Amino acid sequence: MNLEHHYATNIKWAGNRGTGTSGYKAYGRETVITAAGKQPIDGSSDRVFHGNAERWNPEELLLAALAECHLLSYLHVAASHGVVVTDYSDAATGTMVQTADGGGHFTSVTLRPRVTIASGDAALALTLHHEASTKCFIAASVNFPVLHEPEIVVVPA
Repeated sequence: MNLEHHYATNIKWAGNRGTGTSGYKAYGRETVITAAGKQPIDGSSDRVFHGNAERWNPEELLLAALAECHLLSYLHVAASHGVVVTDYSDAATGTMVQTADGGGHFTSVTLRPRVTIASGDAALALTLHHEASTKCFIAASVNFPVLHEPEIVVVPA
């Protein structure tokens, strides 16, 4: 069994306004992210860094990757434990701190999954978020806490 997996993406800068990076405000931050067989993602920097607010920024993409990874891990552990999930949404938030040298880093992310179950124990469904967090490859790859504030909704029989 091969336990090593490889991924590939391409990114293309689309923000040359004719003079390249001749000045800090002279160029656009627009990018296009692609991967074989997938729809492109229009990216940019955050608006506060002179980016295009209508495009995804790296910080949002990181937050989305953490939330989606937890969702997929949760669905897996729920199915393994006989908990039938019929709906799942997450209102994730993250905090990034800029440093004096112009860099920065995330200090935390909080996932707020709202999970609807049709059958299975609600208390077990709640505790499964811990197991899911240990199985999320993305959360295991970051150096800041990924917190969870889950809510379980039980569909009446």
